[in-house]
Amino acid sequence: MDAVRLSALLEEVAAGGLSVPEAVERLRHMPVAALEFARLDTHRAVRTGFPEVVFGLGKTAEQVAAICERLADHHDRILATRIAPETAEFVLQRLPGLEYHADARALTLGHPGNLGAMAQEASEDTRAVPARGVAVLCAGTADIPIAAEAALTVEMRGVAAERIYDVGVAGLHRVIEALPALARARAVVVVAGMEGALPSVIGGLVDKPVVAVPTSVGYGASFGGLAALLGMLNSCASGVAVVNIDNGFGAGYLAGLIASGATGA
Repeated sequence: MDAVRLSALLEEVAAGGLSVPEAVERLRHMPVAALEFARLDTHRAVRTGFPEVVFGLGKTAEQVAAICERLADHHDRILATRIAPETAEFVLQRLPGLEYHADARALTLGHPGNLGAMAQEASEDTRAVPARGVAVLCAGTADIPIAAEAALTVEMRGVAAERIYDVGVAGLHRVIEALPALARARAVVVVAGMEGALPSVIGGLVDKPVVAVPTSVGYGASFGGLAALLGMLNSCASGVAVVNIDNGFGAGYLAGLIASGATGA
């Protein structure tokens, strides 16, 4: 159930067509959109402010399309992550209203495309402006898919995301150049593989929450991101929280909550 359907329910109560106990009962037992292979939580947007997100990895193109079709019946926003290009092509044939973001490997419905432009506009203005968005940094080019997933998730929550890529600790001068953008942000997502040192550096430079994302980028001793994960968990900088390996979505969702004041915006 989205805000429109919830409003209709409340109006029915106000008009006397539905009693309060009956309305409470409907809300307590909201219908689940049942498919042969999935049971979709159509009430999640009411509880959390954001609809159920589709994790595309491991699902067939037909399953992703069917899930997105059913979600579109209930919500004006859809986010489907880890979508391969061939899956996206199939889904877009059935649902041309969706948009595929190749860098983030994600499908969206209702993406507020102007937010990226707003963030870019702000990045070109070095004057101090009120904190209002999320800065998304990644250490290297190979980390961009995870960073892009985080930034897209932030935007889907209605918050501006400023993307700052390839600012790893091997060239600290690049981090210094990014400080004006970090000063504007309300929260910072930092994505890094290898030894995962970048979040600690950023945590020692900013006065806002840092959400660290270890990636599976690195040579053999990185153990598929485990070295970066442990390095971030052992950060000596204060204010650094860590999500799972390659979990750009989780980082973006948390940072979006922080930036929006956890109001469900």
